[in-house]
Amino acid sequence: MIKFGPSGNSDSFYAAGLDKTEQSAKFVRERGLDCFEYSFGRGVRMTDGKAEAIRRAFEAEGVEISVHAPYFVNLASPEPEKVENSYGYILDSAVMARKMGGKRIVFHPAAQGKTTREEAVERTLASMRVLRDRIYALGLQDMIFCPETMGKLAQIGTIEEVVSFCKVDPVFTPCVDFGHVNAREQGSLKTEDDYRSRLEYMIAELGYERMKHFHVHFSKIMYSAKGEVKHLTFEDTVYGPQFHPLAKVLKELALEPYIVSESAGTQAEDAKIMQETYLTV
Repeated sequence: MIKFGPSGNSDSFYAAGLDKTEQSAKFVRERGLDCFEYSFGRGVRMTDGKAEAIRRAFEAEGVEISVHAPYFVNLASPEPEKVENSYGYILDSAVMARKMGGKRIVFHPAAQGKTTREEAVERTLASMRVLRDRIYALGLQDMIFCPETMGKLAQIGTIEEVVSFCKVDPVFTPCVDFGHVNAREQGSLKTEDDYRSRLEYMIAELGYERMKHFHVHFSKIMYSAKGEVKHLTFEDTVYGPQFHPLAKVLKELALEPYIVSESAGTQAEDAKIMQETYLTV
């Protein structure tokens, strides 16, 4: 089934006097939501005991948890040490996600750096093949690894690039951040056709079964000529994208993704708006 939930804790979570990830499960469930994304953005620093406590809390509430690997991942780096560290960030996140009771690991693929885009994409592909081998060597192939579409032009992560990375192995499933796509493409997502064309392309390339439960990040994002600037809330009336046309296309194509709101501070509230929109289109 399709799932909706926040990325991290919203301002309202802290305003309610809550401060522990274990409490996030009940907070999300009380709002009728059913998933939650925990970010290891600055590093995988969690004890096994904490991970176990989180697992128990989320299982008790029936809320699915995913994780976001550290933001430092760069599988296209020309420096072997940085690529090696990137494997570690992703794999450590996966090991901890399993202990937390989750199955999905989202990660940023790479940055272009000073090389050509073609060279950066080829480096990333080569690194994805090594990552695949290490995933299987560690027995983590039952997890779902999600390279994410990125919002800045200097980052590797167009829809087409993410599709090529996912073709490396079925263990990879796309994370489509529609706010990033819209920012990178200067406001390209407006109509149902805009969403449909991209999703039909991904289904054609990766197959319906892989795409049926793909991963989604959604928020409105301010952008400049270089792409993403900052995340906004659904209150914004200047930047997109809008969720309503995507909701209609998801139903039309019978897709049931895991949808995470990355709004700035209102992620729980905006996840609820998306859920209600989906149920009424």
